[in-house]
Amino acid sequence: MSTALCWSRLGRVPYVAVWEAMRATTEAPGPHRLWTLEHPPVFTLGQAGRREHLRNPGATPVIACDRGGQVTWHGPGQIVAYVLLDLRQGPRAVRRLVTVLEQAVLDLLGDYGIGGERRPGAPGVYVGGRKLAALGLRVRKGRSYHGLALNLDCDLAAFRRIDPCGYPGLEVTRLRDLGVNDEFAAVEERLAGHLAAALGLRLNPSDPSLCPQTTISPLRA
Repeated sequence: MSTALCWSRLGRVPYVAVWEAMRATTEAPGPHRLWTLEHPPVFTLGQAGRREHLRNPGATPVIACDRGGQVTWHGPGQIVAYVLLDLRQGPRAVRRLVTVLEQAVLDLLGDYGIGGERRPGAPGVYVGGRKLAALGLRVRKGRSYHGLALNLDCDLAAFRRIDPCGYPGLEVTRLRDLGVNDEFAAVEERLAGHLAAALGLRLNPSDPSLCPQTTISPLRA
């Protein structure tokens, strides 16, 4: 049973290219993987997503995808962490995996002295009633993909054009507004470490024999 979590930092990459690459990892056995990245601005609708929750998408692309959950936004300044796990290699059922991902974010907040919370029936992490991190997963052929999105210093205006996660009036927050001034790469690294620890895996960002690299090309800044 593999105990390594192969971590790749992908930079800023298009949503559809990453989605297709994630689905490809479900076609054959492989290592547990973690991809951390940013997306250009995009709204995504989960499998149960209802378009009435897209109140004013404007010119921002809208993509219907196969994760769980309703509607959310991705864009610059938001850390996205996709967990590509072989669930046949350990007892990580989907509900348990949601709890583990939430715990990793809660542990990250603890590093900064911030108290976060869960909400029953509404996956994610909240601070003071405002949503900080959104979650959505899919399991295919025994492997998970999709993951979580953590607001660092993104423009929150886009969330006012939707009902975040299907909840009209839900307020959203970001780490910058909670007093976290660390740069993207530093928070990204902390999050990766907490995800590996919560999963009970050893973070491995470098060994090419264990961690095959992706072929997704980052966008220019």
